[in-house]
Amino acid sequence: MYTQSIIKSTITKTPGEHEFHQALTEVLSSLAIIIDNNPFYKDTGILEMLVAPERIIQFRIPWLDDTGRIRVNTGWRVQYNSALGPYKGGIRFHPSVSQSVLKFLGFEQTFKNALTGLPIGGGKGGADFDPKGRSNAEIMRFCQSLMTELYKYLGADEDIPAGDIGVGAREVGYMYGQYKRITGLVEGVFTGKGISYGGSLGRTQATGYGLLYLLDEMLTHAGNGLPGKQVTISGSGNVAIYAAEKVAQLGGKVICMSDSGGYIHDAAGIDLDAIKEIKLVNRGRIKDYLEYRPTAKYHEGQSIWQHPCDIALPCATQNELTAGDAKSLAANGCIAVAEGANMPCTNEAIKVLQANNILYAPGKAANAGGVAVSALEMSQNSQRQSWTFEEVDNRLKAIMSNIFTQISQGAQEHGMKGNYVAGANIAGFKRVVEAMLAHGAV
Repeated sequence: MYTQSIIKSTITKTPGEHEFHQALTEVLSSLAIIIDNNPFYKDTGILEMLVAPERIIQFRIPWLDDTGRIRVNTGWRVQYNSALGPYKGGIRFHPSVSQSVLKFLGFEQTFKNALTGLPIGGGKGGADFDPKGRSNAEIMRFCQSLMTELYKYLGADEDIPAGDIGVGAREVGYMYGQYKRITGLVEGVFTGKGISYGGSLGRTQATGYGLLYLLDEMLTHAGNGLPGKQVTISGSGNVAIYAAEKVAQLGGKVICMSDSGGYIHDAAGIDLDAIKEIKLVNRGRIKDYLEYRPTAKYHEGQSIWQHPCDIALPCATQNELTAGDAKSLAANGCIAVAEGANMPCTNEAIKVLQANNILYAPGKAANAGGVAVSALEMSQNSQRQSWTFEEVDNRLKAIMSNIFTQISQGAQEHGMKGNYVAGANIAGFKRVVEAMLAHGAV
């Protein structure tokens, strides 16, 4: 069939790009039901164009460490698809960053951004730089060096980056400052900026809050609800922290959180103020939680998904939840999984979740809150306005509700009621392809 032939040919052309291949296979396999039955898509060659980024920029990043030694990293910006608007997607700093990782993220971002209903295309960037253990001065010099090369490809109407793993308000500030110094432009070319220089209230909370707004819609649609549910959240960064905050506000109880070293279990419910102090203030490790709650348990080097819970929210990194983990969740009575991270569930894990009738919301829908509020930040910058937290939060909630409606209807219209993976891919695909064809796709 057409979709399978595109998957095979693309994998052959891009050897070694395993993360990209995984995302490609997941998306196109679920789209086969509408593509293979319509020769129009094959005749227009739309899939061949859709799976290929419009451009990939690769560059070196030399920087000076505190000992006076020159270091060199590699940076990329994948400008994947601009059919719906300027490229929009974060910048990631992590040793695992590669062209394959950024292509998968940019590909997913294209559909995610389409689901928001806002005029933004898909892109992603990053560098194989590890900010852990680096001083503020080293991180500043690295960010300035990166932007000295990347600035020429950015613009408020061309490509607007944001933060991602390893890139928070500090890093965004350094990169935006360098962009402004080089170009002389004060424009909304970055989102996730500080409130004092054009940032949006609610942006910090957006991905975590948005995840819970969509989860709540999904549970309600299934005749269930969040109050009284025990929730496990992987990770303890920005997304995980504000997801936990919103869980509590909606009546649930977070019992487990993690970092790369292990996970903590607190049967009384996680003390989020302690987590914020450990992670956001002290930049410490999750095991430090025991200093605040000695009655909690720390499980070093163990999978958080082995612990019983009602709802699982993977908010750490890609492929963290395997088929074995999914089987454990099913055996322990988990009723719902919603992705706060990008592609945290393997394709095999997704099949297990669906086979066990566990409600499952994919990241391109569930974690779209961050980019949605980024687009709202762009609007505020263009208008030279600043909206209240309540205004932004209400708009976020409405966007996430609309996303759930789209993915639910997309699945149901094609005989796959409750399959929100297919629903998200179908809804995003239709919007992007409609724009590509309207523009004259050749």
